[in-house]
Amino acid sequence: MSLNQAIDTPWKAFNELRRIASSPFIRLYFIVHGVSWQPGWRIFGKPLIQKHKGSTIEIGKDFIMRNWLGSNPLGINHRSVLATWSADAVIQIGNHVGITGVSIVAESRIIIGDRVRIGANSTIVDTDFHPISSLERQIHPNSGKSEEIIIDDDVFIGMNVLILKGSRIGKGSVVGAGSVVVGKIPAGVIVAGNPARIITEIDAE
Repeated sequence: MSLNQAIDTPWKAFNELRRIASSPFIRLYFIVHGVSWQPGWRIFGKPLIQKHKGSTIEIGKDFIMRNWLGSNPLGINHRSVLATWSADAVIQIGNHVGITGVSIVAESRIIIGDRVRIGANSTIVDTDFHPISSLERQIHPNSGKSEEIIIDDDVFIGMNVLILKGSRIGKGSVVGAGSVVVGKIPAGVIVAGNPARIITEIDAE
C-alpha cells in the first residue's frame, strides 16, 4: 500500500498492519486444523474451522478471507466458517478466491472454482442437516440429505446469498444479493430471487 493510499484510506492501512501482525498465529491455526497454507494468502482475522477427522479442506493460492468487522464496509455478521461434517466430506477451493464472513459447510462435497468472489455473510451448505419427516427427526435427528455443490470458475456471488444442496452455478454467472440458489444455473447469466431465477444473460466480452 502506497503512502497516499494509507493517508486517503487509513482503515485499510490499519487492517493491513493488523493482518501482518496476526498472520503467524492465523497460519498456525490453519495448519493445526489440517489446512495447508498456500502462497499469496491474505487472511484478515481468524476464521472458525471445524474439520471432521478424515475429511479434506483444500484451498488454492492467492486466497483472500475477511473475518474482521472493519475489513469490509458491508459489515460482517460473523467470522468465516469452514466445516466438514463427515469423514468423506470435501471442501475444495480454487485459486484467486475471495470470501467475506462466509459459511461453507460440507457433509458430502463443495467445489469452488478459480477466481470466485463470494459476498459478505453468504452461506453455502450441501446438507439439510435434519430430515424433513417429523418422525424421522425424532429417530435420526442428524440424518438430513446431502448432495454436492459446484461453483464453477469466475462466478460472482453477492452478499447474503444462500446456496443449498445439489446446486451448480455455471462459469462466469452472477448471483444477486439476498438470493437463494436451489438447483442448476447455467453459465454466463445473472440470477436473483428466492428461488434464484435468470434475469438476463451476460454479454460476452
